[in-house]
Amino acid sequence: MVLKTFGWSFAVTALGLVAAVLYGGWEAFGIVAILCILEISLSFDNAVVNAGILKKMNAFWQKIFLTIGILIAVFGMRLVFPVVIVAISAKIGPIEAVDLAMNDKDMYQQLVTDAHPSIAAFGGMFLLMIFLDFIFEDRDIKWLAWLERPLAKLGKVDMLSACIALIVLAVTAMTFGANAHQHGGMHVDKAQTVLISGILGLITYMVVGGLSGYFENKLEEEEEAVSEAEEEAKKTGKPVSAVAMAGKAAFFMFLYLEVLDASFSFDGVIGAFAITNDIVLMALGLGVGAMYVRSLTVYLVRQGTLDDYVYLEHGAHYAIGALAVILLVTIQYEINEFITGLVGVVLIGWSFWSSVRRNKRLESLEKEGVAVEA
Repeated sequence: MVLKTFGWSFAVTALGLVAAVLYGGWEAFGIVAILCILEISLSFDNAVVNAGILKKMNAFWQKIFLTIGILIAVFGMRLVFPVVIVAISAKIGPIEAVDLAMNDKDMYQQLVTDAHPSIAAFGGMFLLMIFLDFIFEDRDIKWLAWLERPLAKLGKVDMLSACIALIVLAVTAMTFGANAHQHGGMHVDKAQTVLISGILGLITYMVVGGLSGYFENKLEEEEEAVSEAEEEAKKTGKPVSAVAMAGKAAFFMFLYLEVLDASFSFDGVIGAFAITNDIVLMALGLGVGAMYVRSLTVYLVRQGTLDDYVYLEHGAHYAIGALAVILLVTIQYEINEFITGLVGVVLIGWSFWSSVRRNKRLESLEKEGVAVEA
């Protein structure tokens, strides 16, 4: 079952790592491996969310998502988007960006380095909003209850996530702007760049969130319409309308999935800039990671074990929060890519271990006949 589901991912991993060695030696191999781990750890919650929605869809729409959807995810978000974001930040054409990445790495490195404050501010704010919206939401299942309970109460305040994110952005811009001359780093005008880029990141998150909310509401409306149509069909003996409605609901479900998948893909792409500026290594690492998202989604749907390890989603979001902070710090200071990559792995591993312990405890209580809340 595992080999059948993950076979293609294993094959792509082997090809990607071999290509990395041929491209840049063992150092490139290590960077691609870290990018793979980062993308997989950040995308596990993506797979969980995708699987939860995908299991409601029929075989046709599942196949559409896992074929067309993976093409959009791998070639669109992971391969094309890094070129676009560098081109926009450095104010050069996409073709020129690719040409520089392949033929004049020193110039490309300089352009990316110059653009890094805007990339880091944009990405850091986007990731920070994902994290804040997660921790301020009141959930039935809590991982670090001592922290998540009070945060959930605070989350009842409207627009709290956006307010905190803007405060963090303002402090970041003012601090780095004020310290520019002391550290010999960015100049005073970089503070303005950081501020504008961060606001654009916040706007992007709100647009993506708004689209996701729109499709989610549409999906709920369509599901309600399907239920009503099915009830009506039982009385009138006309099931055709119900089938048509189901098709429309599946279409909106597919659109909603694509918006979600794009938003989750974005954090991996932005996070990759904290590890490497080499577009080839970035494409290899993120491409391999995206394949595992597909495999994990299929595995979770087929096994029906989405609820087995309930803290993994929490761990993934804490990793996103840590990555947001790291990106903002890298505007002024250098942070080793190994630290960046390992933070996500540690948090995911910790949440997995906590999930296993929880399952054993619940199983023990169940054997003793004690009633417990999952």
